[in-house]
Amino acid sequence: MSDSLVAEALRIARQAAARPGRRAVLGLTGAPGAGKSTLARHLVARVNDHLGAGTAGYLPMDGFHLSNAQLDRLDRRDRKGAPDTFDAHGYVALVRRLLAEADHPVYVPDYDRRLHEPVAARHVVDPHTVLVVTEGNYLASDDEPWRRLRGLFEQLWYVEADDRVREERLRLRQVSGGASEEAAREWVERSDRPNGELVKRFRDNCTRVVRPGALGSGDSDTGAPDPG
Repeated sequence: MSDSLVAEALRIARQAAARPGRRAVLGLTGAPGAGKSTLARHLVARVNDHLGAGTAGYLPMDGFHLSNAQLDRLDRRDRKGAPDTFDAHGYVALVRRLLAEADHPVYVPDYDRRLHEPVAARHVVDPHTVLVVTEGNYLASDDEPWRRLRGLFEQLWYVEADDRVREERLRLRQVSGGASEEAAREWVERSDRPNGELVKRFRDNCTRVVRPGALGSGDSDTGAPDPG
């Protein structure tokens, strides 16, 4: 993983730590399968290695997937992953909470790919956490309520990967979740691909583009090899 990205996350964390009672949120966005979640977890781990456990916390937007019961009610289960299949207002509200409430733990949901459901309180942001790294597909969107996020982020990075690489990761993700090869390919073509094309429209809203490449080279802005 690029040392330059870790160094920038450390700089943001140290800057936030200099303001008692304040914290910063670093956003990572990009098309499905670009490596956002892997990069986010890596940055959190490296900041905590350097500055102490709990200095950085993790907020995955996928924790705000609507449940399958709600998707069935809305007749949108076959579109899972599209912008309107998330509790976007809830996600924006939690980002705001994390910036405003630093005197108690804030619990953060995640998405369980084995259950295919969101799971409450899988992560926690502690009071002494000064940097929250969050990631998701639509963080740079111009649509409401997503557009409200850009004023909340210290920076917003676009994680970019070759489409063929992304779609292979996404196919493998579906297979590992129990789908057949045929169903996995159909899902990628019907859902992940159009969602990815939508995300690409908002690339220019980001403050930095992070590209996959020479992982561990120490001098390249690189994404991550795993889906996210």
